[in-house]
Amino acid sequence: MEEISISLPIADRFYKLAIENEHEELFRKAAKLIDKRLKDYSTSYAYKDKQDLLAMVALEYVTRYMQKDLLAENQESQWKTKLAELDHILDMGVKQ
Repeated sequence: MEEISISLPIADRFYKLAIENEHEELFRKAAKLIDKRLKDYSTSYAYKDKQDLLAMVALEYVTRYMQKDLLAENQESQWKTKLAELDHILDMGVKQ
């Protein structure tokens, strides 16, 4: 996998990154999404500086990530329970 160097604008600053070539589009879309949310927050809330806005965007995305992670854990637990039930049913059928 080939690494490339890119520069992404976020909150009126440019950040240079070395990333895998196939991830470039993902990183560019993420930077655009962050900037969009910064603009949305800047029109909706009072703030002292962009750090306040960046904190709100970070909080929003981390809580979304955590919610999805928790949902995935719950689904995995449900699948394990169902598989254990099926395994028990199959064991009972084999024993008969």
